[in-house]
Parts: sequence; structure tokens; C-alpha cells
Amino acid sequence: MNKKRYIISLGGSLIVPDEVDIKFLRGFRSLIETQIKRGRKFILITGGGRTSRRYSEAAKALGELNPDDLDWLGIHSTRLNGHLMRTIFRKVAYSRIITNPNQPESAKEAVIIAAGYRPGWSTDYDAVLLARGYKSQTVLNLSNVDYVYDKNPKTHPGAKSIKNISWHDFRKIVGNKWDPGLNLPFDPVASRLAEKQKLRVIVMNGRKLQNLKNFFAGKKFKGTVIG
Repeated sequence: MNKKRYIISLGGSLIVPDEVDIKFLRGFRSLIETQIKRGRKFILITGGGRTSRRYSEAAKALGELNPDDLDWLGIHSTRLNGHLMRTIFRKVAYSRIITNPNQPESAKEAVIIAAGYRPGWSTDYDAVLLARGYKSQTVLNLSNVDYVYDKNPKTHPGAKSIKNISWHDFRKIVGNKWDPGLNLPFDPVASRLAEKQKLRVIVMNGRKLQNLKNFFAGKKFKGTVIG
């Protein structure tokens, strides 16, 4: 396996915040293509975001929904977003979307697209497994927040941003249980495995592409380093 692949968990909130965000996707593609020219390779694993939540809300409104059904709606939402990303990166991407993170592909292409696997597994968890399979020590978790906070900033105006945190302390914030649709900076079950693997996860705002460029350039960047 190529040890130099960057694992990027691309939040669905970036791909489809309300409608498909063409401006963001164009800028993100340009950034990744520039990094590819510099010899870098990537695995992009896509989240479901609002697409997943909309389908889940509709299903709940129309009747009782069991956890597996809820999970599968989310999984297929990640795969839909994954197909969009594979289409966008068609010229440089591996032809198949990876849905089983336990079976990494030795692809020659610069970009591999991955998506959700099975009920009970978030894309965060899949990203940790992909990092293990491709022998990467870092996962970039791109969402719509600048940092991890000690409390939910949406409900606690005085929440404090965190720049560096151990897995032990991070897990005190997010707890130990994961449910479909849970909105946390990194899921609790994935966090437990990431700690075991001694993985480093960097949470940053994917919309701020210059900040992401700074990370790749080895410059100071805005975000939270976990681990």
C-alpha cells in the first residue's frame, strides 16, 4: 500500500449544505489537483450531511423507523456524495468507490473515493480503518467548524475552542455511544479506535481552502489536533 496517501474525511455539510455547493467543489478540486501535481495522493471519504438528514426526517415523519433503516439511508447518502466526487475527479480517480474499509485497494490512481460501509459504522470509523489499511497516521476531518469546542457552541455561547487535545480528554467531551445522525466533531466509537491506533485527527473548516493549503504547505493552520 502507498503510505503517502492523505486520508480526508469530507463532511456532507461541505458537499451539500443545502444544494450541491458547486463553488466549493470547484475550489476543492483545484486544490487537490495542485497537490497531486506535487506528488501527493489522497483517499476522500464522503459524509452524508443534510442529504442523509432530510431522508431520515422524511422516513420518520411517515412511520416508525428502525435503527438499521436509519443507518442505511445515511450510508446510501454517503455513497451518492461519493459518486459525485468520483465524477468530479474522474480523470485522476480510481474507477470504483471503496465501501468496505477492511479491503483497501492498491490503486495507482492519485485519488481513491470511499463512502459508508454498513449499519453501526460511521464514516469517521471508516476513515480510521482506512488509515490503518493504508498505514497513515493522520486523518483530516473537514467539516463546517473551525475547531473542536469544549461544549456545543450552538447552545453554549461561551464555548471555548480547543487547539490541541488528547484522545482521553476528547472522549470525555463526546462520550462513548454513537447513534445514526449524531452530529459530533468525531464519533465516539471511531475515537476509541483512533486512540488505540495512536492516530492523529485534525478537525478543520473545509470551506476555508487557504487554511487547508497552509496545512499542506507545512504552515500554521487553524484547527484542532486530536491525539
